[in-house]
Amino acid sequence: MGKILRETAKPSSSSWSPSSSSEPATTSSTSITETVKGSHQFKIKGYSLSKGIGIGKYIASDIFSVGGYDWAIYFYPDGKSVEDNATYVSLFIALASDGTDVRALFELTLLDQSGKERHKVHSHFERTLESGPYTLKYRGSMWGYKRFFKRTALETSDYLKDDCLSVNCSVGVVRSHTEGPKIYSIAIPPSNIGHQFGQLLESGKGSDVSFEVDGEVFTAHKLVLAARSPVFRAQLFGPMKDHNTKCIKVEDMEAPVFKALLHFMYWDSLPDMQELTGMNTKWATTLMAQHLLAAADRYALERLRLICEAGLCEDVAINTVATTLALAEQHHCFQLKAVCLKFIATSENLRGKLPICTD
Repeated sequence: MGKILRETAKPSSSSWSPSSSSEPATTSSTSITETVKGSHQFKIKGYSLSKGIGIGKYIASDIFSVGGYDWAIYFYPDGKSVEDNATYVSLFIALASDGTDVRALFELTLLDQSGKERHKVHSHFERTLESGPYTLKYRGSMWGYKRFFKRTALETSDYLKDDCLSVNCSVGVVRSHTEGPKIYSIAIPPSNIGHQFGQLLESGKGSDVSFEVDGEVFTAHKLVLAARSPVFRAQLFGPMKDHNTKCIKVEDMEAPVFKALLHFMYWDSLPDMQELTGMNTKWATTLMAQHLLAAADRYALERLRLICEAGLCEDVAINTVATTLALAEQHHCFQLKAVCLKFIATSENLRGKLPICTD
């Protein structure tokens, strides 16, 4: 067996060589360097009691994780060292987990508690082009400021409120990785959940609630309606729910409108309005959109309401603008109202020179 392997491993005369006529393979890869960001807010209550703790002694935040490493904020009420003037408070961010040559960007912010948003910010993020990320060599390595703020100025500032300081620290850990060409190509089909639910509505299988609308009966599924509409959820499952769900009567709505409403709730799209109304006119489509907007508002279907509003904005005409404007006012459709008012204010429309939309 070993002999056969040794013999077959020998190059044959037909193997590729630099002088071969075959095209050389072309490959590529991309190096991507980015930051994994996170932040931590550290409140220091009882600041006055921390004074006198001693130079070089600190108050530490809870440990928090960013980019796979642990971090902690260190606040030195009496300063970090004597040689750097102990009349200052010091503030640092420290690596609190094992790691070597961890590269990161930092931002230390002393929050203004007066509401004026005049925060004291020291940011390493803004100096990346000048110096690049800061490298921490080992656990306990720190970045920050020994002279972060003069103590006397701090104690008379808006940063100190009710003997409390609030510090925010942002960390951006630098990560690099190399991406080669993809060796797969998987075509992912678009979602067809709307089609599947639509087929459920059309089949009527498993339906457990009925609605009578203008003499016509529609069957549906409680859970689907409750998931789509908070109004139906309250009507079917709330404390004041309808106990007779064999046939709930819906007042003040025409059957084609309710049918379109159900269609949208299952399919998540509008039906063919002309097919639904049996009228091949733009006026009929506009009228249907008006009624459907009111129904959408009634059942808190915000996406449907906006779709109808957008469609009506496109189809404003002389013979529908008055009813559309009243509808916009009643259902708080401010953009539709503005479009109607602009249409009415156009001099040509006021003179009635535009043709009435009937086709």
